[in-house]
Amino acid sequence: MENENSPFSTLNSQLSTKMKHAEKELQLLKEEVSQMWKLVLSQLEKSKQSFLNGDIELAREIASREKRVDAFDLKIDSDCENYIALYSPVAVDLRLVLSLIKISNTLERIGDFAEGIARHVVEDDCNKIDPQVIEELQLEKMFDTLTSMLSDSFVALESENTKISGKILSKDDEIDTLYHNSVDILTNYIVESGGLKIESGKLKVENDLAHPSLLPQKVRCVLKLFLLIRKLERIGDHCSNIVEEIVFYVDAKVLKHGEKKK
Repeated sequence: MENENSPFSTLNSQLSTKMKHAEKELQLLKEEVSQMWKLVLSQLEKSKQSFLNGDIELAREIASREKRVDAFDLKIDSDCENYIALYSPVAVDLRLVLSLIKISNTLERIGDFAEGIARHVVEDDCNKIDPQVIEELQLEKMFDTLTSMLSDSFVALESENTKISGKILSKDDEIDTLYHNSVDILTNYIVESGGLKIESGKLKVENDLAHPSLLPQKVRCVLKLFLLIRKLERIGDHCSNIVEEIVFYVDAKVLKHGEKKK
């Protein structure tokens, strides 16, 4: 029987204690990312509400909370670096830590885009675009799809279940389609606002409103709206990147730069 005071027994005890500390620290890292994730999800949901309702006060709240998102990102980066230095993780633990670093960085970017949408609302100088055009652009659907992607990704990480990754990635294709459709919708809106119409690929005067002086403000607002839609499209890309990191952690598979999982 091994002596409890022997060097081997002491070493085993130290290793066991270190492993327990490592597991505890790893769990704390996951909890930090979960808290950041919930904050960013809240920011995205509120950016939808502020944009669709023209709620400037809510938009200001989103902008002020962006500092919390940045603080989470910096702390998680630092904590993950310290974990690697202290515990030298390998295999699945190392994949998890590397994935958490990239996920927190990606969440911070999504937070930036949510703040950008909020600032669009705060500026409040382009709120005269026809509501019918907003409806035709299906912006509410874009917001809802992105919220679903981010929420489902959170569930995938918490449950360590990558079976829904294909479903999440396919939603990014929906976002891309709506984004590309917006180009034609906004182009037609500018043309029609100037009293013109497109026939056989050519511009034709439809009524007396066809005058250059009527277009500059419309064009400016449409460009700003298109930049907002571009932000939504980029959020979709970032949600896909998060899914890829989860698949890397759980399944040790690299989806980056490859075909999207269907």
